[in-house]
Amino acid sequence: MTRKATATTATSRSPPSGPELAILKLIAVLGATRSPVVLTSREVGERIGISQQSADRHLVALEAQGFLVRQLAARRQRLTLLAPATEHLRREYQSYRRIFEGPAVMRFTGTVQSGLGEGRYYLSQPGYMVQFSERLGYSPYPGTLNVGVPPEALARVGTVRGWTGIRIDGFQATGRTFGGATCYRARLAGRACHAIVPDRTHHEGVVEFIAAERLRDTLVLKDGDAIQAEVEEG
Repeated sequence: MTRKATATTATSRSPPSGPELAILKLIAVLGATRSPVVLTSREVGERIGISQQSADRHLVALEAQGFLVRQLAARRQRLTLLAPATEHLRREYQSYRRIFEGPAVMRFTGTVQSGLGEGRYYLSQPGYMVQFSERLGYSPYPGTLNVGVPPEALARVGTVRGWTGIRIDGFQATGRTFGGATCYRARLAGRACHAIVPDRTHHEGVVEFIAAERLRDTLVLKDGDAIQAEVEEG
């Protein structure tokens, strides 16, 4: 499991809700994820049913929290959504999709890769081991199997972060902060396991898998081997 251990916790944003969420949805629909959208605060307010003053206040708050950028010009403003806003809207979408379509399953063919050996260190931490045993029902082998994601599957794999999964909470030990992660039921070449997605990672384009046994040995894998992966929401 590749995750960052730090001496302090990262600053967290409050998830937008109410009028602020409505504003993000509005400007996203108008195309603000791709290019700036030009709107006045009055126009924003009229479209979501609040006053101009309230719209302006919420826009300022969203900018202060890093969800969007406002570029003021004359009486109008150019509004651009930032990555945290897009990610939040993606989670909103996944919630509604699950209501109407049920749990999602994502499949891709990846390539086995060697990691940096960090998985053994992190999975051996007592703060994680207790939670794995209680929440997954087993103690994982101390190490992850890294599977590289092909470029054409990156967007699909990225949606997993918005899914509901089995939460592994972060904790503090020996003066360090160990980040949290989310686990999802998975299969590699048909064998049951879990995908583990750390809250913070240095390795994009790689999905890490854990199981009670060493997956490389059980599935007889070496670096460069292609493997069918399946990850399930829930």
